[in-house]
Amino acid sequence: MAFAYPESRRGVFERFSLKARPGEFVAVLGPSGCGKSTLLNLLSGFLRPQSGHITIDGAPVVPEHPALGYVFQSPNLFPWLSVLENVRFGLRMNRRGSPQEQRAVALNFLRLVGLEEQAEEPPHRLSGGQRQRVALARSLALEPRLLLMDEPFAALDAMTRAALNDELLRIWSSLGKTVLFITHDIDEAVYLADRVLVLGLPPAGITAEVAIDLPRPRDQRGTRANRLFAELRERLSEEIAKLTARNQRVI
Repeated sequence: MAFAYPESRRGVFERFSLKARPGEFVAVLGPSGCGKSTLLNLLSGFLRPQSGHITIDGAPVVPEHPALGYVFQSPNLFPWLSVLENVRFGLRMNRRGSPQEQRAVALNFLRLVGLEEQAEEPPHRLSGGQRQRVALARSLALEPRLLLMDEPFAALDAMTRAALNDELLRIWSSLGKTVLFITHDIDEAVYLADRVLVLGLPPAGITAEVAIDLPRPRDQRGTRANRLFAELRERLSEEIAKLTARNQRVI
């Protein structure tokens, strides 16, 4: 795959290739400006590559592909709708079942993320972490096979972020979705993923691919105390440091 913005002299991606196995949790790291968010926009069909193909199960990816779910840094909830109606929104737009069936599905996914009791609340009464859980429930309600997550916890405090990392792993383990998770946080990538990809500077390619062989299920204290966790974090830190230094020389 290759992609360049029309106004840019330099391509963002050239000869780029990425595959994710069903049920795999893949994290993508890279220095600022390496094209992480552009990659997600390509994978979601919002941008189209100049050459190459992006497919799911052999079918081309298009915007609002039924196999894709999205969770972004901002939850983007509708303030005039209740929590339940925010989760139901995608089901309603896609005409998935009757209104009663849609509400039942929405309530089921709110239960999954621990917000069943807040179903009738407006979003402004929720904390930042709770709003992000609603966004996750809204995506999962459409039953995507691939969940694209663009730094979904970056704006949250450390304690909330750790709690949502654990919540995400619990849900991922329960549902078996394939996840592509963009992050700038090395610890988060190591804690969550089966595999971490490091993107280089444009024209970007994968400069490192690191298998995360930490045992599952994972927990904050035990996993982070594992010697392998520290070794993996150090290896990825060195990769990012090399890319950052190279970028500064280019500037």
